[in-house]
Amino acid sequence: MNQRALAAEFIGTFMLMSSVLGAAFYSFAAPSGPAGILGIALSIGITVMTLTFAVGHISGAHFNPAVTLGLVAGGRFSANNAVGYIVAQCVGAVAACAFFALVGKTSPTFAANGYDSLSMMGFGLASVFLVETVLTAFFLIVIIGATSNRAPAGFAPIAIGLALTAIHIVAIPVSNASVNPARSLGSALFGGTLALSQVWLFWVAPILGAVIGGTIARWLQEAGTS
Repeated sequence: MNQRALAAEFIGTFMLMSSVLGAAFYSFAAPSGPAGILGIALSIGITVMTLTFAVGHISGAHFNPAVTLGLVAGGRFSANNAVGYIVAQCVGAVAACAFFALVGKTSPTFAANGYDSLSMMGFGLASVFLVETVLTAFFLIVIIGATSNRAPAGFAPIAIGLALTAIHIVAIPVSNASVNPARSLGSALFGGTLALSQVWLFWVAPILGAVIGGTIARWLQEAGTS
């Protein structure tokens, strides 16, 4: 296992989680006015874009267990390396949550993902499951397509960052926007028993969506070569 790749995944996931938490905890209470949903979406999209430029050549810039498994399904990543990546991503997310717990002034639920009372608009389990599955599938189609050797060179991080921004604009009111099991695990561990009881959904739905998206993207890319 490439130790530098694991370190890059840890650092990238730490910063991804930090972009979510920092914007969610502090921008709404800023004296100059709240950044709101758009501010949080841009925070995570820009962070992922810049990190993909910075360390994508080291680890592939997954920063997300669902992305790792979706890339396995899409034929872009070895299954033998998936466990190490997922562990590094989860540790990075939890470390970021611990950092913000030390900083303080966090929300009681720690920006946890959820349904019913944990959903900003009160969406139920089925709606949240559907949104998380479909949007993660879309994300994998973008990732695999943008990183194809037939796509315009050098633009993949921009496409990926903008796609994640759009996903968060749509999903924050529904599920507080996961599409990333490591992100959900970190918040749930610090967000109380209700968040922990619902975190299973944010592993199952994004991984299911990622495998679906990775499989579709693989077929699309192969079809393009025929």
